[in-house]
Amino acid sequence: MAKFWALAWLLLAAPAAATELTVSAASSLSDSFRAIARAYQQAHPDHRVALNFAASGVLLQQIARGAPVDVVAMADLETMALAQRVGLIDPATRQTFASNTLWLVLPAHATQRPRSLAALAAAPLQRVAIGNPDSVPAGRYARRALQHAGLWTALEARMITTQNARQSLNYVVRGEVDAGFVYASDLHSSSPRLRQAFQVPVPGGIHYPLAVVKNSRNPEQARHFIAFVRSEQGQAILRAHGFGSP
Repeated sequence: MAKFWALAWLLLAAPAAATELTVSAASSLSDSFRAIARAYQQAHPDHRVALNFAASGVLLQQIARGAPVDVVAMADLETMALAQRVGLIDPATRQTFASNTLWLVLPAHATQRPRSLAALAAAPLQRVAIGNPDSVPAGRYARRALQHAGLWTALEARMITTQNARQSLNYVVRGEVDAGFVYASDLHSSSPRLRQAFQVPVPGGIHYPLAVVKNSRNPEQARHFIAFVRSEQGQAILRAHGFGSP
């Protein structure tokens, strides 16, 4: 009997297992969401956050194939709208939590510095990195801006497609392309190694939504995480990484 009560006491005294949340987020959120996850775990010691980063279109495919995800954060409204239409998210939890801007950037050694999309078309820059418009929101934003300016057809042959905006940034930093379309939030850690040419006018702007995934194993905790991202503390972290208000 004494052994029974000793075992019962140990079970009662043992700390509860931490709840693990899996958060899939757009690649451009890598640095900010790592900081948010650390802050969230400090505020909620019984929660652990596992992060997965990829282009928004890839995240959509992963969830559609059954990946165990609790929260998804995307870099465009269109991909999240598609996720909602096919029943992958809880629409009642869908919220916009940040905004961003798009920039054309050049390698640090660049001598040409176009100041507009029209000047880019006229400049002798032959390799321009762009996220694949079929799966990368940054690429879709860039293509939309070029189409709006009537320049996509003239410039399409110069485009070097990448898997995400971060890869476009890395190509520019390493001087493997003549220019690239990247987010303002990507410039914080790399700005000394490149030159900013101009902010790209994107029709409709750039907005980031997030939502609880329909098949989340921990929907209540997932909603708590979303609330934290939208809290004053979460928004301060996003601003520190170059994002704007929702």
